[in-house]
Amino acid sequence: MVTIYPTRDAAARLLAEHLIRFRNQHPLILAIPRGAVPMGRIVAEALGGELDIVLVRKLGAPGNPELAVGAIDETGWAYVAGFARSAGADDAYIEATKQSQLRLLQRRRATYTPSRAPIDPSGRVAIVIDDGLATGATMIAALHSVRAKGPARLVCAVPVAPAECLERIRPYADEVVCLQTPADFYAVGQFYRDFRQVEDEEVISLLAQSGTSAPERRA
Repeated sequence: MVTIYPTRDAAARLLAEHLIRFRNQHPLILAIPRGAVPMGRIVAEALGGELDIVLVRKLGAPGNPELAVGAIDETGWAYVAGFARSAGADDAYIEATKQSQLRLLQRRRATYTPSRAPIDPSGRVAIVIDDGLATGATMIAALHSVRAKGPARLVCAVPVAPAECLERIRPYADEVVCLQTPADFYAVGQFYRDFRQVEDEEVISLLAQSGTSAPERRA
């Protein structure tokens, strides 16, 4: 039976229940902005952990920027999906998109944490949170970014994703926690009754509470 979550907060509370074994390990919860940041706060509080963010950007398909044909992390490493070329993304397009998104990531990192480095996951349980996966591209980039910093255990945690997407994710994490894998999957938002956009002001407040700096506001 498919579950429709009332809100992201409700999904986060359910996710926290499935991660409760990490409660006494002071895990680092790394949320992918913006939608997953409120979820990350709930999970961090439930597990007695810390909240920070992991910055990645998807590489949108030509003429369809919402379709992720890949994603890039802050180091410049990029995951490119096998279907990218068939979606119209040739090598030149991918390279140009990578460079523009990398510049944006660099600007946003400088704005998110202007006076400190990101919290170091080295030797810790690091749990990367998102509100759901469609292609998995951004999660793969996020996991790759965190893995490079040497966590003791790397966990991917999401409320919903297609089963085939999770198979692409598994090689990049030590553990994948997903609450449901519906067969009829079109978009993450179809599994939420309220999937309103998380505004910058909410993210700013949550990051301030967790001791991080405010993110760059969008024009």
